Amino acid sequence: MPKSSDPWSIIVIVLTVALFILALFVKGFTKGLLVECGVLLVSIKLILMAKKTGVIEENLERRLDRIEKLLSEERDQKLDRSSTQSMT
Repeated sequence: MPKSSDPWSIIVIVLTVALFILALFVKGFTKGLLVECGVLLVSIKLILMAKKTGVIEENLERRLDRIEKLLSEERDQKLDRSSTQSMT
């Protein structure tokens, strides 16, 4: 079962949320809070995109391995056929 997230992503999320909460108390509900919300959302979006990219990469690796295996099997079958034909 794959991990839900790597440790550095969790650290970034926790740190960003902590800084967001700190900014909320320091700045209050002002225009600056919108900037902090933007930073929080961008950080989360980047982490989610990195996770999705990792999943896609694993899927592509499996597919490439399967293609390589099929090509290898086909090459072996051709070699077997050519060796049996040359014997007859």
